Amino acid sequence: MKTIIELISNEVMTAFKEAGYDENMGKVTLSNRPDLCEYQCNGAMAGAKVYHKAPIMIAKDVVEKLADSKVLEMAEAVNPGFINLKVSGEYMAQYLEEMRNSEKMGVEEAKNPQTMILDYGGPNVAKPLHVGHLRSAIIGESIKRMGRYLGHTVIGDVHLGDWGLQMGLIITELHKRKPELVYFQENYEGEYPAEAPFTISELEEIYPAASGKSKEDEEYKAEALEATHQLQMGNRGYRALWKHILQVSVTDLKKNYANLNVDFDLWNGESSVQDTIAPMVQKLKDQGLAYEDQGAIVVDVKEESDTKEVPPCMILKSDGAALYTTTDLATIVERMEKYNPDEIMYVVDKRQEMHFVQVFRCAKKAGMVKEDTKLTFLGFGTMNGKDGKPFKTREGGVMRLENLIRDINEEMYKKIVDNRSIKEEDARATAKIVGLSAIKYGDLSNQASKDYIFDIERFTSFEGNTGPYILYTTVRIKSILNRYKEEGGNLDILKILAAGSDSEKALMLEASKFNQVITNAYEEKAPHKICSYIYELANAFNRFYHETKILAEEDQAKKESYLALLMLVKNILEACIDMLGFEAPERM
Repeated sequence: MKTIIELISNEVMTAFKEAGYDENMGKVTLSNRPDLCEYQCNGAMAGAKVYHKAPIMIAKDVVEKLADSKVLEMAEAVNPGFINLKVSGEYMAQYLEEMRNSEKMGVEEAKNPQTMILDYGGPNVAKPLHVGHLRSAIIGESIKRMGRYLGHTVIGDVHLGDWGLQMGLIITELHKRKPELVYFQENYEGEYPAEAPFTISELEEIYPAASGKSKEDEEYKAEALEATHQLQMGNRGYRALWKHILQVSVTDLKKNYANLNVDFDLWNGESSVQDTIAPMVQKLKDQGLAYEDQGAIVVDVKEESDTKEVPPCMILKSDGAALYTTTDLATIVERMEKYNPDEIMYVVDKRQEMHFVQVFRCAKKAGMVKEDTKLTFLGFGTMNGKDGKPFKTREGGVMRLENLIRDINEEMYKKIVDNRSIKEEDARATAKIVGLSAIKYGDLSNQASKDYIFDIERFTSFEGNTGPYILYTTVRIKSILNRYKEEGGNLDILKILAAGSDSEKALMLEASKFNQVITNAYEEKAPHKICSYIYELANAFNRFYHETKILAEEDQAKKESYLALLMLVKNILEACIDMLGFEAPERM
């Protein structure tokens, strides 16, 4: 269904046309003076030059044509030529009823659904997730959910770092520690064990130990490079070990991402495109794009319009080794062949922008994607501590993600127990749900491209612009609706009537914005716009709640209208928080 602002604009545009003016001047916006009106039209100001007429005269002509409008209850011309508007209470009630009875509360699915590959997450195997992985996972998951809500096909790919030197380092260190393992026996031809010869905690200790040694010991590093080469050449024992590393690590990653309510359709990594690299490089050479420069293979990607230097895109190092650019390009080739997406979007730290400028230009130049395929970089800012520096542990190290989640859950548990609002046995489960809202809302309420301060105390507060405040509001509405049902009320026969108070009208106006907000938020890939919206919606509900005796209302039709409006607001809040990647508990 059309947005409320489109319908009001249509009404005013028709009035402009009937008054003899260009109808395009009748576009309406939300009022910047809500104390005076709900919507406004400034078209008469632009009409002054065109029609050589005072704007107030044009405005008055238009207002005259709106006198009998069923959409507007007020249209007034004010100096120097603004048109102030208020929507009719009856019309607003009808609009909200239509929202309530539509499948997605008035959100129209895309007329031309797109297929998007969304590359987010990007962890390295054999390493624990840390706070640096948080933003990619949270922002990417939200964009995926928003896109799907609007009817697009969005395929999430974690894009693992599962190839290269880190694998050689782990294999080398394992060889030093457990030389007796069958994987290191050159002439072994039997089946390799199904069980990995290490646990996830051992694996997470092995990699940093090996990495540290390689920085101090040239011979050790040479061994690791040779092990990497052997792995890539297909050494049976190394390949079997590599599969173990992948299986143990991915199992742990899936568990940690599940704790964030994040999931991926594809668990592909750099390794999955190794067979694509050689033919891709050869094709770039055959096209005359790739050439040798100081032993490396590069492609020029600078353009005349560049205001800063864009270095050539390096495809292979002088020793023939692949780089991130190589695997990212090969991944684009694979994605186009398998999925033919309309867009490939990367949710990555904004400091990686130049890398993706080079990759995208190379892909376009080489015809790896169709002309109309969009390659999009969504760069996010840094999550910082209260000191304004990247978030660290008290000891100064990078915090593991599972420890951050644990700390937030513990903080929420204390607050819930202190409130004594729910039973002890339910407190842990509720703390986990509310804790996730604190983390996700705390992150997503900031514009993605900006750095922000991760403040546990503020994010876990039940007051202010926080996830727990949004959930508390949602639970409060659920509680009212449940009480009505427990008292024998029927929620299936309710109908929204025209507002009887300013706070009720304000709540209706906020609810009516839902479809416009969701469409805009997805178009701009801006989850923070959904956060802003539900914060305003929650505030509007709480004002209405404090001013209105909802269940004590004696007029049954009025009471039912209140409850019908509350059901719509609850459904909107739940749809929005689902798109943000969390949910509301039954009690708080």
